[in-house]
Order: sequence, then C-alpha cells, then structure tokens
Amino acid sequence: MSAQTRAILKQYWGYPSFRPLQEDIVDSVMAGKDTLALLPTGGGKSICFQVPAMAMDGLCLVITPLIALMKDQVAHLVEKGIPAAAIYSGMHPDELELAYNQAAYGRLKFLYVSPERLQTNQFIEALRRMKVCLLAVDESHCISQWGYDFRPPYLKIADIRPYMPKTPVLALTATATAKVVDDIQVRLGFKEKNVFQSSFERKNVTYNVYREADKYGVLRRKLEAMTEGSAIVYVRNRKRTQVIADWLNSVGISATFYHAGLDAKTRDQRQDLWMKGKVRVIAATNAFGMGIDKPDVRLVIHMDLPDSIEAYFQEAGRAGRDLKPSEAFLLVSPADVKKLQENLTQSFPELDRIKLIYNALGNYFNIPVGAGENVSYPFVIADFTNRYGFNIVEVFHTLKILEKEGFLVLSDSFDEPSKVMVKASRDDIYGFQVNNPKYSELIKCMLRSLPGVMTDFARINEETLAKKTGLTADKVVEQLKKLEEYNFLSYAPRNDKPQILFLSEFVDTRHFNLSKENYYDRKKDAESRVKAVIDFVNNDEECRSVQLLRYFNEATDKACGRCDVCQKRKSGVAAYKEIDEKLRNVLSEDTLPIQSVLQQCNEFEEDKVLDAIRYLADNGVLQIEEGKRVGWKGHKKSRHD
Repeated sequence: MSAQTRAILKQYWGYPSFRPLQEDIVDSVMAGKDTLALLPTGGGKSICFQVPAMAMDGLCLVITPLIALMKDQVAHLVEKGIPAAAIYSGMHPDELELAYNQAAYGRLKFLYVSPERLQTNQFIEALRRMKVCLLAVDESHCISQWGYDFRPPYLKIADIRPYMPKTPVLALTATATAKVVDDIQVRLGFKEKNVFQSSFERKNVTYNVYREADKYGVLRRKLEAMTEGSAIVYVRNRKRTQVIADWLNSVGISATFYHAGLDAKTRDQRQDLWMKGKVRVIAATNAFGMGIDKPDVRLVIHMDLPDSIEAYFQEAGRAGRDLKPSEAFLLVSPADVKKLQENLTQSFPELDRIKLIYNALGNYFNIPVGAGENVSYPFVIADFTNRYGFNIVEVFHTLKILEKEGFLVLSDSFDEPSKVMVKASRDDIYGFQVNNPKYSELIKCMLRSLPGVMTDFARINEETLAKKTGLTADKVVEQLKKLEEYNFLSYAPRNDKPQILFLSEFVDTRHFNLSKENYYDRKKDAESRVKAVIDFVNNDEECRSVQLLRYFNEATDKACGRCDVCQKRKSGVAAYKEIDEKLRNVLSEDTLPIQSVLQQCNEFEEDKVLDAIRYLADNGVLQIEEGKRVGWKGHKKSRHD
C-alpha cells in the first residue's frame, strides 16, 4: 500500500517521500478508517487526502470553508492533469449543475464543496449518484462549538454520511485543544477514535513578547536586521495596514498591505508581489495567510494582541516553513490589554441590535418573509452601513453572530471572471444565426476562440470579445444577456464582491429567534480565550514555547532556550552588569531619548541593551517617560548596589 502511495506522491507532486506522520495518516485512510489528522500550519495537510484518493476508486469529496483555497487547490490539481471542480456560493446555476453532473458521471477525481451547500436538495440529489471513495473535512475544528472558528453548516456533514456508509472520513486541522479533538470525532460520527497528532512544537521558530511603547521603532529595527527572506506584520485594523506599509516604504523597507476590504483582484496582485519577493513585507489583517505556503518567512510580527492563542499560533506558524531559524514577535504596549477587552465587548452587540440589523438586511436585499433560503447576494458592507446609519464594526460582528447561529454565511470577495457555456446544439446554432444575424459575429467569435465552450464553462473577457467583434464592451454584455434569455448559452458575469448566502427563509422580527443560551455561552468562551492571551503575554517566568504547547495539551518542561523569557533567564543579572554600568554613566545627568541611549551603548548588542532597559524598568529602577525617554528613578542607582 505504501509503495503505491509513494509512487503517486512522486508522480504527481514530485516528492520522493512523505513528511513525518503523513504516511501514517495516508495508510490509515487507505485501510478505510475514520481518521483525524492534526498537522501544524504548513505541515502538508492536502497531501494526506489527495494522495490516497488518487489510489482509490471513486471521487474524493472535500469540505472546506475557504473559497480562495479551494479554487487554488483545484487549479493546481487541474495543472497536474487531475480532474477537479469546486462548488461554492455565488456560482451560476448552470455551472453548479455541470459540476454536479461531472461528479455523478465519474468525470471528476476531486469535488471541493463549501459546507453551506451540503444542506441543499440539489447537492443531496447529486450525492446519491456519486461514488465517493473518501470524505475529506478541512478546517475540521469548525465543527466544534468549542473551536475558535465554529461554523454551523459543518454540523450537516454527519447528515450526509449515511449516503456513503462505507466511505472513510479524514478530518484535518492545524489547531485544536483536547476538548475540540474529542468533539470533532463525535460530531463527524467516527466509528472509533483515531487521531494522528504531530507535535505542536516548532523548533526553528522563536516566540517573543516585547513590551514596547515604541512599536514602530522595534518593527523597523527587526526588519532592517532581516538579511534574507520575507516578513508578515499583523494588525487588527484595516486602515493601519496601509499606514504601516506606507511608513515602511518611506524608511526604505519595501512593503505592501492586504485586508478583506480590498477587491479580490487587488488582493491577488499584492499577495503575488509578496509571494514572488518583489516586496519583502506585507502588512495585513488576519484575512491574510490562509492557504499561503511561502517557505522563507523569517519574521511574523504582531502589532496588536490577537483574539485567541489558536489564532496567534496559526499566524505565527507562517514563519519558517523551510525549517530555517525564524522569529515571531508579539509587541505589547500598556494600553493593549484594555483595547483587547474592549474589542471583545464590541464582538457581542446587544441582542436587540442584532435583530434590528437582521431586519435591515431583509430590506436591503428586498427579501420577502418566507423567501431567500439558499439564495446568495452580493454584499458591500460600507454601502449597507451608509444606507441605514449603522456602525460598520457593529454590523460586521452581527454578521459573524448570525453566521454562528446558522442564519447566513458571509464570504470575502473573490475574483470570479466572466464565463459562458453554449447550450445550443451544433444543428441549432446555424439556424439561430440565420434567424438572428445581429448575434452572428459574437457567436462565431466565441466558437472559434473558446475551445470546449459547448461542453464546459469557458472564461471570457468582454473587452477582448469586443475588440475581436468590433462591438463595444457594453454591447457584448447586452448580447450575452439576450443570448442567455434565448437559452442559447449560460452567462455568468464577473463577480468580485463579497457574498451573503441565507441558509434559511427570512423571518420577520416577531419570529426572529436567536438563542440567548448560545449567545452567552459563546461570549463566555471568547472571554476565556482572551484571558489565555493576556496570561500568555504577562507570564515572563516560563518559556513561551512551553506555554503554547501546554495550551494545546502538549505537556513539556523543555524550554526552547531562545525566546525572550529564556534569554533573560540564560543571560542572568551578571551578564548585564557591564550594560548596567554603562547605562548609569550614560544617564548620569538627565533622561535621554531611547535612540540616543542605544547609540551611546553601541558596543553592546541592541537587543541586550533593550532587554536591560526593560528589566530595569519592570523592576522600578529605570523610568520610561511616554515610551520615548529613559532615566533613573534613583540617581545612578544600580540593581547590583
């Protein structure tokens, strides 16, 4: 069995051997066992279902909530000559039907499906006709209410298993606590517990927490010291991504920015610049990084506190995928903890506000009561908030709560190019052109320049068609829409806006029922996650890696020896004696700017001088005024006196 899967790995992916644990997971799946695989970010999760599926007879059904990721994986599979398709919200009905038919008739090896499609009648009818050899569930922590990214549609996965009772399921995730691990197996209906878990330890990644008022100064110094590779700078606020990128460019560090509010084309362009090394730094919100596999990330710097240890660990884990030494820095200022707690409060709008915003969504999309189920709508949050006078942050968090309660699914924008498929038969095409000569030029152009357009959707560019036919782009669009009305073809115009898919019929305010129990349980759970983050940054006595591993129930007392805590312990008081004496001399007369102090102590490593200043300030010996000037609290006082 292993020889066969290793041969497939080599043939299609070019790897001579599996990574640690991958082969065990593949063998478990090949043996028909329900399997849960916990692999770190960048640990090669997709190989674990793609390789065994290629060795099995039938279709691999892949459930994932990440549209950009599924489209990317489908594109890579097709490039390798492996037939694959994706089904998600916002697709043209004919495109959906084509993909379902291809899967049912055995023309696909992989079908990627977003979880909200699982409850549609169209999917269930198609599933009855599919021969599914493997059910792969990516981001499987989303099935657990105890997971940090619970998505109710995932609960429907267990409902489809009776349609394929002998098909094994492979659940995959990068981050899960012991409670979530158990919940995943129960929710997916595992026949018996079966978990493969690699260590969460990343030996090549050093985790550091720096208490800094001058975050920009630290950011600049760390990036300037980075001799090779690339960096990610995470912030919570979309506007700050641009502010940071602009500032970095102004000081000579090439950077770009990324957040979910940018249109899909711009996001793709900026991600591509960073991936190809044309810019070294990308400043981003947490919308960036999922599915990104860039091996040479040397630095991941968080300028704000994350919502959870899971989110931090996943984002920091994008460093050092090539196994070379890399660092993660979490920069904390005195106001950050309070800000994190305020963000938590904002994340849970009052229940009556949630009801009000839900009702406004119905008006915005003109959805009658009792309608809207499984209907997808383009959604621009800024337009909605402007029209109804809502706060954009409140609306965003309301949508997230409605999503967790199973009312709707909100997807980021993704660049879906225009597509057409000719539905008319060859015999009918000639007659149609004779009877409708004004469409003849466009029809001939498409048949000539779009191979396979009569059997599958083909991507088009209306501007290009206009140049080839002598029509205007507007006229091309007009004719395509008319041809669709005549049932001559199917036309899916370009879609680059976020989508809201309603999972149930729209209800009026009297019948709107949001579970108070779930609301308060989730709030309590979010509070515990925030507390875990605060405890992590405040614990300066225990190795950062040890703390993170313990959170994920991986007990160890083996310190990394490299993080800020270990360095402080390793260096000890004696190692800083020379720096201490130098600081006493430099600061003998007055307070000085931190930068000036560093310049006058340039015979020592800058990080060690900063560590000494922080240590002395933490112990009440030094004072840092507004994060900019340093001075002794007691004249020439030394901690060695």
